[in-house]
Amino acid sequence: MCGIFAYLNYNVSRERRYILEVLFNGLRRLEYRGYDSSGIALDADRTAPSSSASPSDAPYTGAPPLVFREEGKIENLVRSVYSEVDEQDVNLDAAFSVHAGIAHTRWATHGVPAPRNSHPQSSGASDEFLVVHNGIITNYEVLKETLIRHGFTFESDTDTEVIPKLAKFVFDKSHDEEGDVTFSQVVMEVMRQLEGAYALIFKSPHYPNELIACKRGSTLILGVNELSGQQNGKPFHDVKTLTTNGKPKELFFSSDLCAIVEHTKNYLALEDNEIVHIKDGSVSILKFDPHKEKPAFVQRALSVLEMEVEQIKKGSYDHFMQKEIHEQPHSLTTTMRGRLKDGGVLLGGLKEHLKTIRRCRRVVFIGCGTSYNAALAARPFVEELTGIPVTMEVASDLLDRQGPIYREDTAVFVSQSGETADTLLALDYALENGALCVGITNTVGSTLSRKTHCGVHINAGCEIGVASTKAYTSQIVAMAMMALAIGSDQISTQARRNAIISGLTSLPSCVSGVLKLDAEMKELASSLIDSESLLVFGRGYNYATALEGALKVKEVALMHSEGMLAGEMKHGPLALVDENLPIIVIATRDACFSKQQSVIQQLLSRKGRLVVMCSKGDASAVCPNGSCRVIEVPGVADCLQPVINIIPLQLLAYHLTVLRGFDVDQPRNLAKSVTTQ
Repeated sequence: MCGIFAYLNYNVSRERRYILEVLFNGLRRLEYRGYDSSGIALDADRTAPSSSASPSDAPYTGAPPLVFREEGKIENLVRSVYSEVDEQDVNLDAAFSVHAGIAHTRWATHGVPAPRNSHPQSSGASDEFLVVHNGIITNYEVLKETLIRHGFTFESDTDTEVIPKLAKFVFDKSHDEEGDVTFSQVVMEVMRQLEGAYALIFKSPHYPNELIACKRGSTLILGVNELSGQQNGKPFHDVKTLTTNGKPKELFFSSDLCAIVEHTKNYLALEDNEIVHIKDGSVSILKFDPHKEKPAFVQRALSVLEMEVEQIKKGSYDHFMQKEIHEQPHSLTTTMRGRLKDGGVLLGGLKEHLKTIRRCRRVVFIGCGTSYNAALAARPFVEELTGIPVTMEVASDLLDRQGPIYREDTAVFVSQSGETADTLLALDYALENGALCVGITNTVGSTLSRKTHCGVHINAGCEIGVASTKAYTSQIVAMAMMALAIGSDQISTQARRNAIISGLTSLPSCVSGVLKLDAEMKELASSLIDSESLLVFGRGYNYATALEGALKVKEVALMHSEGMLAGEMKHGPLALVDENLPIIVIATRDACFSKQQSVIQQLLSRKGRLVVMCSKGDASAVCPNGSCRVIEVPGVADCLQPVINIIPLQLLAYHLTVLRGFDVDQPRNLAKSVTTQ
């Protein structure tokens, strides 16, 4: 949902203009998450230092930080900022050897998109405390009423505004009663009062050159770029070594690794209830416990980001969605790399838990949206190869029903981001009920990957388009390999497993072949541009393909579309069929092929406007006498056919969106990672 970015330079001179551009570019990297407004905060000028103080240690004049907030796209904010600094005669060439700036893209939950509701949210007129926030504060109404009784006035409709005002309340009270109070003490007391899920960054002129970040349930990343790049000739590996040497460095906070990859590959993913305090170029990590007065200091190792800057750029493509559709031969290759060995499957993340999974009473797949569809595509072959019953759960519905989860269950949670709120709440529910929890995610260091007992990273690479494409196909392949690994002890399925492994090996080249249908799908899109609705019929392995294909058209082309189980056609949907309504029928070769042929005949007899997807060479079998439009795709192992079949539908959705003049990468009302309920 919302995007957080912060930048602090230490012992290296940076002009305000440079700092502004770093903040703006950080927000641009987070645009794909979806947003409706944005804002930044940076420092005002300082007074001349005393003879004993260095310029970076000089106190503030008392002028509040510079805060800019704007509705709409980030470029609106950029234009507004440069216009305002000209009017206010702000010196963009002023240099800071230490400076802390924060930035934010907001997705409206409490309050309409407007500057007053944008972040950073403030403690009041003097901006003594500024906060950027991702998540939701569930007890904000109670806190707001309390603060109003203490004389605070509120200007926004957001839940976030209570946080900086609470920080000021804590600061003023502590300052009056105890004198000096540290920034981290203020933030800890604020955390003690907050309920809900959040990632927060605090900035305050009371604590110049300091930033504090904390999180509970929402992702937050610390990136470290030590300008020498090494410590004693060796790369640094933990927070302690990088913070004790006093060397020039740049430090970043971000909601997403995509925003820091162009600056550094050294990062740390914050854990829940951790507080990261940056002061004097050093990083302190404290573990907050609401039941303890004093927090514990934590030593954490840094990770190295395995991502290249090129992955977050469009290159020669017009849109990220287009790029990511065409990247699928590569993304599938990386998903399988090192995992198909000697005619078998090696999944290190599951190895220690395979025996437990094999003994479980059932596998429960849990996800939302596209991830749910990927799990649905995997269900038939997981059941076939393992002999274990598989049930499907939409995460929000499982929670609403408080559906039964048992200790003998294996719960598989599927999420591209690893931060989907409903999926994570369902994970907590399954953990409480004692189930073995397995994660399938694309994001290393995500909450899902940390909370589950074991799992598989799909390694599809950074996916920036809001509508998931390459992650969907990689999720299916990851779950196919999981099924192969779980069922590897069964002699009766050995021949079937060998055929699937062979199919997996050739899958990337087959995907390259189906991508050649791009021009054909663009032509089909142009013929559907004026249609108001679209039906997609599938069954068996391709029921999920019908759901996912229709979802893609809904998401980006803003056209009503429904994926339907072909076996249910006569139980209602048949009433919709006429010569105007376009219908796509998926009829590739598998055990349901003859049934789909029957469906096609029934639709044609009612003058249905049909587009049939079939295996190469089957055009005459599915549409005799050229009675409908045909899309021929390469044939692969039947359980892997959904990976092939979804790609023409992804291309169709993409071209429909472009032809209809809508935003491909940031569809209306949608966000990449749904981190609030």
